[in-house]
Amino acid sequence: MMRSLFSGVAGLKTHQQKMDVIGNNIANVNTTAFKSTSTTFQDVMYQTMSNASGGSNTRGGVNARQIGLGVTTAANKVSITTQGSSEATGDGLDLRLVDKQSTNFFIVSDGTSNMFTRAGSFYVDGNGNLAMTSTGYLVMGWQVDPATKAIKRDTVSPLKVMGADNQTSDPEYTTQAHVSGLIDSNDTNVTSTSGHSMNLTFYDNLGYAYTAKFSVKKGEDRKEDGTAIDQKSSSSEKGYNGFTIELDSITSDSNVDSEGNPIDLLQKFIDERVNSQSAPSGMSITNWTSLSTEGKTRALKAALFGDQNGKDIDTFKIDAAEYSINNGIITKSSGNGGTASLTEVLTAITKSPTATVSFNGVNVQASKIFSGLSAASTNYFTSTTTNGGTPTYTAVPDLQAEFDPSSDSIKIRTDAANYNLFFKANDGTFGDIDTRSGTNAFSTIGTAATFHVNLLGSEFNGDGINIDFSQMLNYDNGGKSTAAIDRGTYTDASDGSGKKIGQMTGLTIQDDGQIFASYSNGNTELLGQIPVARFANASGLESLGDNCYQTTLNSGSFDGIGVDISADGSKMNSGYLEMSNVDLAQEFTQMITTQRGFQANSRIITVSDTMLEELTNLKR
Repeated sequence: MMRSLFSGVAGLKTHQQKMDVIGNNIANVNTTAFKSTSTTFQDVMYQTMSNASGGSNTRGGVNARQIGLGVTTAANKVSITTQGSSEATGDGLDLRLVDKQSTNFFIVSDGTSNMFTRAGSFYVDGNGNLAMTSTGYLVMGWQVDPATKAIKRDTVSPLKVMGADNQTSDPEYTTQAHVSGLIDSNDTNVTSTSGHSMNLTFYDNLGYAYTAKFSVKKGEDRKEDGTAIDQKSSSSEKGYNGFTIELDSITSDSNVDSEGNPIDLLQKFIDERVNSQSAPSGMSITNWTSLSTEGKTRALKAALFGDQNGKDIDTFKIDAAEYSINNGIITKSSGNGGTASLTEVLTAITKSPTATVSFNGVNVQASKIFSGLSAASTNYFTSTTTNGGTPTYTAVPDLQAEFDPSSDSIKIRTDAANYNLFFKANDGTFGDIDTRSGTNAFSTIGTAATFHVNLLGSEFNGDGINIDFSQMLNYDNGGKSTAAIDRGTYTDASDGSGKKIGQMTGLTIQDDGQIFASYSNGNTELLGQIPVARFANASGLESLGDNCYQTTLNSGSFDGIGVDISADGSKMNSGYLEMSNVDLAQEFTQMITTQRGFQANSRIITVSDTMLEELTNLKR
């Protein structure tokens, strides 16, 4: 049998294999991160017709005579270290590995084993895991340490970027606010009973928003020494121009009545606390006249006797004098009888500390009723007597209630409702805050006041909202005041401003593979990091299809951890994909040469067949 026939067949087979490779390359010209393959040939064994001989003094040596027996495929080499072109997708979950040697690979898993790919088209599956778009294989990465909120660079595991625990971002309770702008003494709003309005929107730690309405009104001016002055005195005598700031209401969109109208939580709080004989704690203001008769009755009992362990007091005695409380009215049922004033009762108790006060069969010394009231939270008033005169009744600070002897009324209020703001008369700059209305001396607490919001419930943390007034001004502005109140500090509006609960709005992947969630309230949260696998011989990886590879003995093993892609200056580009590295011009050139080679080998077979036919015809 002719050797040329077998050589031709070998050539056909190898060129067919090369065409298979070329066809596969061209077919995958638009496949994401496809790596082209090239084929090389090598000749096979030879038949030696005569061996080589050595030379002599008279004759040269003769080369061996050999006839080759065909061709075979030497290798199919994958151009895995050649990077493909970049294509913009605009999808933030599409990632392109940018590295000089193309030796970095994403780590994915089918649930049983890790595989490696440069195809960075990812999506979030129904379980919240980051996965390959084409196969659904889970993307492996590093998790966040719950304690430190830092990346734990240990064994890779599926990256769950969306779950019940990170769909929302925690809200923040408002702790800081500031007032800017000016107050004009000629503003008709400032000089009216309504005052100049300022609204503060703040958040509790559950993320609910509330609006507190404040009003600034013209108040009492002061001299340099803090003493009150006659309003008719000359301006040169004035050291400070005085104003008051009051809390009018607190409303929330989440607290409405049956008709959808916002409920004033401030008034609701007052009514509930007074009617339950509990003292208000925090910012609240109302007048005695606005309370219900039951509310007045409760307030009177609390003013006189405090909680008294929850006892409901209807009648009481001060020594021999008998009294009763009903519908907010104190009735004296012994002695001269008739209606008794609160002033009379309070004075009787405080001026006779050894008197016996009895209620519901319980006798208590008068001195014990008022002893330690400054620290008590269940009583409304402390009493002081100057030079044996008429007692003065002062609200316990926590309760924010005061008794007005001149009108025989109780006023339940807050710190902020009676804050006095003072501005320097010479230049209109802010002076200080005086919380002691009607006194001759300043009781300065600096440039800020505390807005206590714990009255609205346990969802409010901390001691309140610190309101900075230091940037307020007071001068003529054509009768227009511009003072307004905002969350946060002057230097950083986000500092202490509070936030509502945030809904996840998107995912962002940084150049180093760190994944961040962004939320509607402006918060961001680190969810994990995508590491890469790096091999000493990336070309030694074995293709599995689906744009994935597995390790071989020649590629080197994977340690199960991976590396930070930025460690060698490489990075990930979000919104881009690496495309195929197939060179169409080169592939078509190879296709032409392969075709010609195939044709030539087929002609060898044809010619060999003709020669065999001639040989067989010799016998005729």
